Amino acid sequence: MNGQRVPDLEQMDEQEAFRFLAELLANLDPQEEYQARHPEDYVLEMPQSGERFRGRENVRAFQEAYPAARGDDPAPSIRVSRVLVREGLWVAEGVADYGGGQVANVVLIFELKDGRMWHDRWYFAEPFEAPEWRARWIERMET
Repeated sequence: MNGQRVPDLEQMDEQEAFRFLAELLANLDPQEEYQARHPEDYVLEMPQSGERFRGRENVRAFQEAYPAARGDDPAPSIRVSRVLVREGLWVAEGVADYGGGQVANVVLIFELKDGRMWHDRWYFAEPFEAPEWRARWIERMET
């Protein structure tokens, strides 16, 4: 986005949504994300930690207080690998990288309203080694 006006997200197809999210989540810039969020009643939820942020101002303040924003830790990023678009709904898959080898698979669900992100849910899962006993039924995926 880089200072550009946020387009109407509800008008994007999957390719456009993929490009938009790939750029937006690559640097997790609080101001760029703020512009994409619904101005009146935005909500971000992270069910694993039981957190719900109400209002885009609260999310921006949380992001600006994150240790990486102060230069204490590496800046996190999310590499988007897939985006599905349905009417008023985006589902994105990717890998969150917190630096220092700390990574998590992530699924992001974005509900859209008035052309902006309205209600987001972010699900994180740390990678793990698959048990050897089920190896005969699987094929390896690239991670």
